[in-house]
Amino acid sequence: MPSANASGSGSRPTRAAYSERRLTSLNGYAMVVIAVALVVLAVTRLTSIPDTLDAATVLARHVVPAALCGLSALAVFAGLYTLQPNEAAVVTLFGSYAGTDRADGLRWANPFLVKRRTSLRARTLNSPALKVNDRRGNPVEIGAVIIWHVEDTARARFDVDDVDLYVKLQSEAALRHVASLYAYDEADSDDAREVTLRGSLDAVALALRTELAARFASAGVAVSDARLTHLAYAPEIAQVMLRRQQAEAVIGARHKIVHGAVAMVESALLALSERNVVALDDERKAAMVSNLLVVLCGDSEVQPVINAGTLYG
Repeated sequence: MPSANASGSGSRPTRAAYSERRLTSLNGYAMVVIAVALVVLAVTRLTSIPDTLDAATVLARHVVPAALCGLSALAVFAGLYTLQPNEAAVVTLFGSYAGTDRADGLRWANPFLVKRRTSLRARTLNSPALKVNDRRGNPVEIGAVIIWHVEDTARARFDVDDVDLYVKLQSEAALRHVASLYAYDEADSDDAREVTLRGSLDAVALALRTELAARFASAGVAVSDARLTHLAYAPEIAQVMLRRQQAEAVIGARHKIVHGAVAMVESALLALSERNVVALDDERKAAMVSNLLVVLCGDSEVQPVINAGTLYG
């Protein structure tokens, strides 16, 4: 019984891997001079036919050489092409990759070669805001700007069908993956050095560039830079998270106020004790501390109460 690998349905065609190699083209201006010279030679042969020659001699000595010069001139003109700065020509010969020409200006190559221009300039992809879940499962909106350029023209032309569409789709996938690795902010985390989307923009940008470089390598694309341009909670939880942030801000402010008030009360008691202004027992000290904390930590202005009696009355 034949094995599955031996049958036609069991074998799979191997996918060819391409890598850029340079194609050496000729100076186009020199080839233009040669083509013009051939045209002049053809015209000269046709206009200098003596009347004394027979038809066979005219055909052999003038018509055939002129025709060959004309065809040669057409072949030279057909092989001319121009390349702009930061532009390359991916050249194929009857479907086979022949090389890549990166020399700008007027160039010449075999007229049977097919030249497809590919831009090497830096391109910018402004990714729209995507809704993803962060590390803690909170829905967030995140967007990025990515600067990329074609590095290997052979891979960009032959390994992917549309390099622009490939970059767009892989950028969205990479952005979703990176966003899922980090939390939006520290929140209730005990790790003060935790990398977060909001607090560690440089670290997140580096992770995004690394992820994009790995995904773009198969298409011959290099990443110049990648930065987050939009980061926010999704609308459905934005109000809740805003109230949480406000509560955290209030708690932080209260903590600082209480810490400062305690320091002030301690300083006041120490000054009264050192200067012997008044002698207070523990009960009076507790009452004084309570009153001072109320005054220092209160939100509204405190109304003083004047005691007309004695200190202990």
